[in-house]
Amino acid sequence: MNADQAITREPRAYLSFVLIGLTAGLLSGLFGVGGGTIIVPLLVLLLHFDQRRAAGTSLAAIVPTASVGVISYAVAGAVAWIPALILAAGAVVGAQIGTRLLPRVSQTALRWGFVGFLAVVIVSLFLIIPSRDAVLVLDWWSGAGLALVGVATGILAGLIGVGGGVIVVPVLMLVFGTSDLVAKGTSLLMMIPTAVSGTIGNIRHRNVDLVAAAIIGVAACTTTALGAWLATVIDPFAANILFAAYLVVIAVQMALKAIRGRRR
Repeated sequence: MNADQAITREPRAYLSFVLIGLTAGLLSGLFGVGGGTIIVPLLVLLLHFDQRRAAGTSLAAIVPTASVGVISYAVAGAVAWIPALILAAGAVVGAQIGTRLLPRVSQTALRWGFVGFLAVVIVSLFLIIPSRDAVLVLDWWSGAGLALVGVATGILAGLIGVGGGVIVVPVLMLVFGTSDLVAKGTSLLMMIPTAVSGTIGNIRHRNVDLVAAAIIGVAACTTTALGAWLATVIDPFAANILFAAYLVVIAVQMALKAIRGRRR
């Protein structure tokens, strides 16, 4: 047993898994994200997981978390089922492309580009307030657009490990004119097949701690529904402000990674 495995089996580690899960679940339900942007850095900082193992563990924990989130949003009628499947199919293809491009593309440049994308989204969230009555109209053009968004999301996930929700939720709101609730519910549904596919690969390559993933996932399930309920009662403008604040945290994380990468 190596040092990483030993520390993750200490009593305090199990408590950390639970607390990480509770936090990730709440944010997942509230913002329609997988929670990986919370789970991965906390596993690395608190429990000294290596980056690859933390990412694999996070992806496995997202499966039950996103499932509970989808059910919660579906009860409110806020899931676009077919668009979510189109996004998921594109993301699975894109992830394979991203993985193959990884050795050939500058991660530092990509990270700065993603920070720029987040900056535009953050500003837009203060200018465009989605209507709660808006729906996602599916036709040939929007279907093709969703497929492209899915592929782009998958490529970025494969290249820099960014979860789909951080991209899909704002794009559905700002580009497709979808309500914030439908965007979040659809994003969570899109993540499930993508996370399952990625987890199978991670298990084969032993890049996942299944015990940690199970504890984090179960803990997250207890707060995901609460987060989804809060999303329905919070005013859309207030929800945009909260989501913008969350994206600022993600942008700072990505900028720090870009700075460290440039120094190397």
